Amino acid sequence: MKLQQLGSSDLQVTRIAYGCMPLGGAWDYTPIQERTRREAARSIRAALDQGINFFDHADIYTMGKSEEVFSEIWQQAPHLRGDIYLQSKCGIRWGGEPDATSPHRFDFSYEHIVRSVEGSLRRLQTDYLDVLLLHRPDPLVEPEEVARAFDELHQAGKVRWFGVSNHTAAQISLLQKYLRQRIVANQVAFNLIHTFLIDEGITFNQDNPRLARNLGTLEYCREHNISLQSWGSLAWGHLTGKMPEQPDERITRTAALVAEMARQRNVAPEAILVAWILRLPAHIQAVIGTRDPGRIAAACLADDVELDREEWYRLFTAGRGESLP
Repeated sequence: MKLQQLGSSDLQVTRIAYGCMPLGGAWDYTPIQERTRREAARSIRAALDQGINFFDHADIYTMGKSEEVFSEIWQQAPHLRGDIYLQSKCGIRWGGEPDATSPHRFDFSYEHIVRSVEGSLRRLQTDYLDVLLLHRPDPLVEPEEVARAFDELHQAGKVRWFGVSNHTAAQISLLQKYLRQRIVANQVAFNLIHTFLIDEGITFNQDNPRLARNLGTLEYCREHNISLQSWGSLAWGHLTGKMPEQPDERITRTAALVAEMARQRNVAPEAILVAWILRLPAHIQAVIGTRDPGRIAAACLADDVELDREEWYRLFTAGRGESLP
């Protein structure tokens, strides 16, 4: 699988990353079932077999169970840790914790960041994270506290590199002003039917109610050598058979076009979806989160699919559901 540098780090990562969110099974505190353990091991092995070397976690995924079940791979391959890169995230806190009146919230306090990393290291059974991301912007962020936490974690060898998720250019810029470490990644939602990351550059100065403001985030990340990572890369299955609950003509037409292009290349539709992301010159790292080994293999075929400009724009226009200006 082709490699690319992750931002300004020294990590040479696969262009396709494996998202570990669903590995732990149910989103509750029930014990991990044996079937879940077997399915997780099968999914991880399928990703490894495709050559993926980058695995994406978060402390909240299935209440920590996704990290915990992932660590069982060390029993099968005890020397694997040095061959792969682990990324996790922190900053989201569920409602009802630590007490019943606690709201759902975001928390970039020094205490929470450090405590979250310690928990991830324990569940993953590793001494360090290759990358730590701040999960969603915290309106109460004190950048000095983030800097203090990052300094401590970095100096202790617990985190090698740092980044963010779902952050705008201005939010990244504010944090970077206080940090000694370079922000190397920004993970955002992006796929063929969720194109807001690039729509702003297309519809600038247009009367378009569909536009979601991104404030030049794509361009900022490219300028400052911050790798973008796409979560939801497979469009939540909506273009490969799992249609949304409400009929959507845009998605139906886009799914048909994806299927047509897949047939022409003798690949699965998942490969077209990922290839469309990889075609962007921003070198976005596509995160795929399916547990199905077949879909993992299908998506990874994108590494050898090159869409030309006309094909890319046909897909882009279909996914947007409207013509370009």
